[in-house]
Amino acid sequence: MAETKTVTNEQELDNALDEVLKANGVEIDDTLPPPVVFDYTDKEVKEMIVSSRVRLLIRHPFFGTLATRLKLVEAEWVPTAGTDGRHLYYNSDFFRTLTPEQIDFVVGHEVMHCVYEHCGEFGRLMDQKEDDRDMKLWNIAADFKVNQALVEARVGEMPKQALHDRKYYRSYTEEIYEHLKETGEADDRETLDVHMFGPDGKDNEEGDPSGRKAPIKISPEEAKEIKDQMKQAVIQSAQSTDAGTLPGDIKRIINGMTNPKMDWRELLNISIQSLVKSDFTFMRQSRKSRSMGVYLPGQKNDEMIDVAIGLDVSGSISSSMIEEFLGEVYGIMQQFQDFKIRIWTFDTDVNQRGYKEFDPYNADELKEYEIVGGGGTDFECNYNFMKDNDITPNKFIMFTDGMPWDSWGDPDYCDSLFIIHGTDQIVPPFGEHAYYSQA
Repeated sequence: MAETKTVTNEQELDNALDEVLKANGVEIDDTLPPPVVFDYTDKEVKEMIVSSRVRLLIRHPFFGTLATRLKLVEAEWVPTAGTDGRHLYYNSDFFRTLTPEQIDFVVGHEVMHCVYEHCGEFGRLMDQKEDDRDMKLWNIAADFKVNQALVEARVGEMPKQALHDRKYYRSYTEEIYEHLKETGEADDRETLDVHMFGPDGKDNEEGDPSGRKAPIKISPEEAKEIKDQMKQAVIQSAQSTDAGTLPGDIKRIINGMTNPKMDWRELLNISIQSLVKSDFTFMRQSRKSRSMGVYLPGQKNDEMIDVAIGLDVSGSISSSMIEEFLGEVYGIMQQFQDFKIRIWTFDTDVNQRGYKEFDPYNADELKEYEIVGGGGTDFECNYNFMKDNDITPNKFIMFTDGMPWDSWGDPDYCDSLFIIHGTDQIVPPFGEHAYYSQA
């Protein structure tokens, strides 16, 4: 473990921080507005947090670099700590109860809220409507998620009051939320910090310019700017960090932000079209060429296309989303002389009542397919169902929220395409994928 230099005053802390930043190749963005100068009444606690950021820069550069972006604000209104993506609010009395290693964990906790977009007007890991959500329970689920990432990365020492359960390893916040809702395990639990703002960003309309009595007001425009800046900072921090030290979730988030995303309709079309080894024939002339008075051969698409579709009914899938998705499939399949579409819904198992087969003779009924089921999520049940029923499609297409409790399925059984709705942060471990958005 690297040694941490002992410093005796605030100026030395600032100098030490500058040295570590330069050593890690971090450039200060002079275009950002200068921070507000606050009259800290407890400089000792501020120095404790600055020292923590230095330790994080040395031991965990990814977390340390992002921590230095948050402006420290001593606050009376926050019982422990909190962040809006721009400021790190802290209660001095709470921080005095922590060891240096526990302070590292708490600072890392706030960083992870920023990374997961729990902060600011976003207030959640995924872009999911909050109409009927228990926000206290959601925040508890978010803390379980954040703390698991810190434990995985071995950041500091987790305070005793922090929420953590190993069974939520590799679980998404929505999954944890649903489990807590079903079991009632979190009825008497509290979050480590204050989760700031709701999705509409109205919780701090009055605000306090100093941040001491209330959060500093952030406009919707500033909130969007914070989100964009944080995304860039996360990418830059990850690129300057040994990939082996990053939590798995962070790697997936980085991959999702850096890899170009193809429109799901385009990928769906290309994916199905690629199943055919097309030939050309004058028996089916090109319509475009006929309109120009020229006779050119058209594509010969008389090979039978066999596609299986699994519809995940465990999440926030709506009838309009299903209608649009199946409408796209219907339009694509009309390009072929012969095809078979097997379709079913699934949650923890494939719903037999929802199993239907379509071909050119009953294809119009595809647009009237009704959803059956609803519950947990088990992706592997789709592959087991196909194996048990001797279904070997050219392509298996899953329309899902991308949150299985365990395995994504059998990568070797058949070609798979995942159309993921509700988020663009999830990257499947195999197959092709695209992110759904309604037209």
